[in-house]
Amino acid sequence: MNMAVAGMIAGMALGFAGYFGGFGAFVLVAALGAIGFVAGRFLQGDLELGDFFRPRSDRRR
Repeated sequence: MNMAVAGMIAGMALGFAGYFGGFGAFVLVAALGAIGFVAGRFLQGDLELGDFFRPRSDRRR
């Protein structure tokens, strides 16, 4: 699945949540999607836990 299709599915999920559940459901779905994205990147090995706690001057370029 390419990023365009994944973005379309995420947008549709947010749209349905906003329409049927209101703004609170929209924010909840967006937050859970962001958490799931970060967890997925972490499990794939694209992110390391230290990336969140390292000072800006020590980050890789």
